[in-house]
Amino acid sequence: MPRFDVNCSILFTELPLLERPAAAKAAGFDAVEFWWPFASAVPPVSEMAAFIKAIRDAGVQLVGLNFFAGDMAGGDRGVVSWPARSAEFRDSVELAAEIGYATGCRSFNALYGNRIAYLDREVQAETAVANLAFAAAAVSRIGGTVLVEPVSGPHPYQLRTAADVVSVLDRVRTERGVDNLAFLADLYHLTVNGDDVSKVLKEHADLIGHVQIADAPGRHEPGSGDIDLDALLNQLDQAGYDGWVGLEYIPSGASALSFDWLPREWRKGS
Repeated sequence: MPRFDVNCSILFTELPLLERPAAAKAAGFDAVEFWWPFASAVPPVSEMAAFIKAIRDAGVQLVGLNFFAGDMAGGDRGVVSWPARSAEFRDSVELAAEIGYATGCRSFNALYGNRIAYLDREVQAETAVANLAFAAAAVSRIGGTVLVEPVSGPHPYQLRTAADVVSVLDRVRTERGVDNLAFLADLYHLTVNGDDVSKVLKEHADLIGHVQIADAPGRHEPGSGDIDLDALLNQLDQAGYDGWVGLEYIPSGASALSFDWLPREWRKGS
């Protein structure tokens, strides 16, 4: 049976951010994940401390955390491949590693970023290789793994398919000798972008370090769309995947009511 966690950056948004871990616990979950939970790459120390305290006080495990990804609301989708923002990315990596050390989080998602029209593609690619290698080295000190994922949507995000992600992972490993990189298999994004998800899971199960789910169309809770998530999760289980499955969907109504598809006894992490 999968181990489910709640992405508290997309669920429980009706609550202040620091109240969301406790809300997830009240809904029966033992684990949470977040996008970068701060407005800037380098938040005040007090904000970091408050975030860590909220996780601890709720009694949940932080199992996934994004590095700084720019202005997500404004259309940014990561700064890994954005040369002018490499310093911000690297600063956030160091802080994410501190949060990981304090909370036990060991999976860190590096959003690759949008295509920047005025930059040569290879410049962006080289920047990404350097930044991913930096991030991998930083989180390796706490036994962490850097995740890379495909993303859908209207913005010009550069990694759309599993093949795109695998190509980046291979390049960083080959050029920098990095081995703590993994594929974040977001089953919603893969489906929306046209991948044969069952085939992806069959071919790349050994590269998958984390899974996220939402149904399509709509990106709502499982059962609201057309993706056979039960079959895909069963395929992952048969392939030996025993990691977390992040619930990264937009609830159709109140967040707490969007978990009716998942029996409460299945929400525990163990």
